Amino acid sequence: MGMKRTLWILTAAVGLALIAPTASAEPTEEAKRLMKSRDAERYEVKTEHSSTKAGAARVHVAASSADVKKVITDFKNYSKFISKFDKAKVVGRDGDKTDVYLQVPILKGAAKIWAVVRFEPIKTVNGEEILQGHMVKGNVKRLDAWWRVKKIDDNNTQLNLELLILPKLPVPGSLVTGEVAYAADEAVTGSRNRAETEAGKKNKK
Repeated sequence: MGMKRTLWILTAAVGLALIAPTASAEPTEEAKRLMKSRDAERYEVKTEHSSTKAGAARVHVAASSADVKKVITDFKNYSKFISKFDKAKVVGRDGDKTDVYLQVPILKGAAKIWAVVRFEPIKTVNGEEILQGHMVKGNVKRLDAWWRVKKIDDNNTQLNLELLILPKLPVPGSLVTGEVAYAADEAVTGSRNRAETEAGKKNKK
């Protein structure tokens, strides 16, 4: 009798688990704020690599995290949907890493930086999916990029981009950070538009 009762309890528990609605995590306050606006938010990030802060931006995307990841890994087409990137071209691969040539104007077009950035495969850290890139060569001291994809729910995603660019020119760090935050704003906005467009096409099929 004891064994039968145990089996009945286990069966009932499994049945309840199958019919119970799946609980989803409540969106963060930051995500709720972003979902109320079509504008990206710019911000600054202190990194361990320099006293100059990284320029960054974040935006809400009305598309799944899978759709967003597909867009930000479409390296060869960056210049088509990110207006701030003059040129983007895949120039090589190193195992599971991708080398991308990027050209970006700074200082209101007075100077252009270029770099070959090596992007690592996307990894998950503390609930975020991160696409990270570091400069292999270029005409600046350093260029690091961190795309951060945060799932809000099945149809909504938060996308962040943090960019650290250290030019060789004697330019105040605060000025560079502001320019780079603008570039990050253009990047997340363009990526959002692309992801939402592609998601819309997929949903119509």
